[in-house]
Amino acid sequence: MKKIHIIGGGLAGPEAALQAAALGCEVTLSEMRPLRSTEAHQTADFAELVCSNSLKSESENSAPWLLKQEMRRANSFLLQAADASAVPAGHALAVDREIFSQRVAALIEQHPRITIRREEVTELPAQDDGVITILASGPLTSSPLAQSLQQLTGATHLAFYDSISPIVDASTIDMSRCYLAARWDKGTADYINCPFTREEYDAFIDALTAAERVQAKPWENVAHKSWEQIPDSSTPTTNHKSPTTNYFEGCLPIEETARRGRDTLRFGPMKPAGLTDPRTGRWPYACVQLRQENLRADSYNLVGFQNSLRFGEQARILRMIPGLENAKFLRYGQIHRNTYINAPTLLTETLQLKQHPHILIAGQLSGVEGYTESIAGGLLAGRFAAALAHGRQPEPAPRLSANGSLTHYITHADARHFQPANITFDLLLPLEDDLRKKIRDKKERHRIQCERALAAWDSWLGKSLAPA
Repeated sequence: MKKIHIIGGGLAGPEAALQAAALGCEVTLSEMRPLRSTEAHQTADFAELVCSNSLKSESENSAPWLLKQEMRRANSFLLQAADASAVPAGHALAVDREIFSQRVAALIEQHPRITIRREEVTELPAQDDGVITILASGPLTSSPLAQSLQQLTGATHLAFYDSISPIVDASTIDMSRCYLAARWDKGTADYINCPFTREEYDAFIDALTAAERVQAKPWENVAHKSWEQIPDSSTPTTNHKSPTTNYFEGCLPIEETARRGRDTLRFGPMKPAGLTDPRTGRWPYACVQLRQENLRADSYNLVGFQNSLRFGEQARILRMIPGLENAKFLRYGQIHRNTYINAPTLLTETLQLKQHPHILIAGQLSGVEGYTESIAGGLLAGRFAAALAHGRQPEPAPRLSANGSLTHYITHADARHFQPANITFDLLLPLEDDLRKKIRDKKERHRIQCERALAAWDSWLGKSLAPA
């Protein structure tokens, strides 16, 4: 039986390692941190959550819920760790980052079939020498390894911005100006809400759009680049102008959103709908939500407030948020490179490189976006690699399922305009036209789609290798 080598200790890599090991395979997991870090990571921990601590909605029959339900049925080890380290977050699954990473590390370190190597891998094997390789090095893949991938595939790769939200010390939040609530009263009231009047919002937008940003680094100034053009770091400077970028639309910096229209933030991360202020009985003009960061509840992150402002500017502008006038920020928002392959040109539906089927790509590097989606990619890659190691050709995840739909998207999208994707109902197969006409209620249509997806997923799981 072939051995499996996994490169990357983020989210996809550890999940892939645990899946493959559970299916009887010998696995080596390589992670370059702490020998070499990245622009965004702060620790050498496995499964470090960089941007936020949320794994999205747990509302029944939502697309993120469906993806997680499929993963739970497939015994996702990282999702078990997330469930066990959950913090209050209304109808979302959010985790204590430190406890989550500790649980993942324990699972990996204690598994007898997994060998951990703290090393930087700089080259991919061009030939199949009895080893199946899973590349799960993430959006901050080092330049030498990225160049090796380009040389192997001969393909052009893409680069885009992503950002990190600020975190505030809970003891410095003025709760006399805030209130606890969950949007539309869904779930428990676990979010701190900072309400704006129109005058406060206008002043905030004026300050935000005039603020100094960190200037784009050389590797960030052009939307589409080859790997050789993307060095690892440079010294940031400042510039009032917005750089030319290829932002992922689902994770825009707030200053970029504000530049697209004065009310854009009010219909985005500062949307007040469903957040009734108990002191007034009305929705505020705009609202910033704070989500609990850990089980101690001593810190909160500003939901959707990723940005690329200078730290001094952030301190000044974020303290204009009602309730944060005297806030102490434990971490400021940051911007970092996210890179991914042009999956439609390179990958099969079993996440194998078309020209080098002994190499699989998993996680954000494959073109999925989001923590849960990255773990899901690792789950599939681990199972696919295990099948290959046992001498079998893996079967793609069913198109009806959320996992299968996400994989179908990244492998069949228009390669000329390929962008990373979160799981949404738009990716799933729609209901038949006659059924759609018969069932007008969107929630009922989604329920039927979820029911079909889970049935197809269960059938596919039944055909998979049984754990050893």
